[in-house]
Amino acid sequence: MSETTEQSEEDLAAAWGAETGADTAVDAAQAARELNQSEIDNLLGFDKGRPDGESRTGMEQIISSGLVSYERLPMLEIVFDRLVRIMSTSLRNFTSDNVEVGIDNILSLRFGDYLNSIPLPAMLAVFKAEEWDNQGLMIIDSAMIYSIVDVLLGGRRGTAAMRIEGRPYTTIERTLVERLIQLVLADLSTSFDPLCPVTFRFERLEVNPRFATISRLSNAAILARLRIDMEDRGGRVELLLPYATLEPVRELLLQQFMGEKFGRDSIWETHLAEQLWHTEVELSVVLDEQVMRLSDVIALRPGQQLLLNTMPGGPVSVRCGSVALFEGRMGQKNNNVAVKIERELVRTQAPDRF
Repeated sequence: MSETTEQSEEDLAAAWGAETGADTAVDAAQAARELNQSEIDNLLGFDKGRPDGESRTGMEQIISSGLVSYERLPMLEIVFDRLVRIMSTSLRNFTSDNVEVGIDNILSLRFGDYLNSIPLPAMLAVFKAEEWDNQGLMIIDSAMIYSIVDVLLGGRRGTAAMRIEGRPYTTIERTLVERLIQLVLADLSTSFDPLCPVTFRFERLEVNPRFATISRLSNAAILARLRIDMEDRGGRVELLLPYATLEPVRELLLQQFMGEKFGRDSIWETHLAEQLWHTEVELSVVLDEQVMRLSDVIALRPGQQLLLNTMPGGPVSVRCGSVALFEGRMGQKNNNVAVKIERELVRTQAPDRF
């Protein structure tokens, strides 16, 4: 009976060992096998079989997020609204035509992403904000270029501007567009005047976006798209301001309304000032100060006397906490010890005494 039992136990152990060895071999083989592209996509959250519109999960949402959420600048939107109104009047005088200027949108994006998305041909004007010591970019699209040339050179109304693609811009076209750029930059300076004085100076005109790089490609920027309509003609003008350019006036642009005072409430300040006059302050009169060794201080016992160097009627110091306020003289009035203040001291922090 015992031999049979021992034999069955040996058989079970051998079977368990064979099964464990097989599982180990399978695990080792799976660990050594390389993952195919489909398995990698599944691990990262990429599922080609999902219906459109389903939200992304996993690493896909992190990888495909191309933009960062940047803070909004409420006052900058007001500046651009003011720019639209000023430009409408300026362009009517400039072209002697009926001009309507509108703003499509204002958005935040990366500088490099926008630079790669500019539709060519176009003219890119680099300008500098003198007081902020940084640069901005103005983009005039092809339709606006030919429209402004057609209007300024006396083209007929009601006819679309002729576009000739595939050739470089002529000197006349560049000169006329530069006049438009100077006008828009002057209006932009006027739009910022209620907020802060700034002068935008035109620097150069480029047709290749690579030569108009004024910021790191990964830096954030504000883009304002302006739409200009001149009856059947018109086009777009886009203003790109990197956040680094707006940094000197960032606090002003964060205001909800003109003249907002951050963290200040005039009503609360007045109430606080009135209540401070009724605040009780404890004053201390210092008769004398002595420097003693630590062993002498430890050796002090009840009944011992400390001799003060202040004579009756001698000068004493009046303090609030550790701040010396006044100097006076000891005296007596109505059977009370009194101090007569003689002069005010310069506000100094009294040294700590041990």
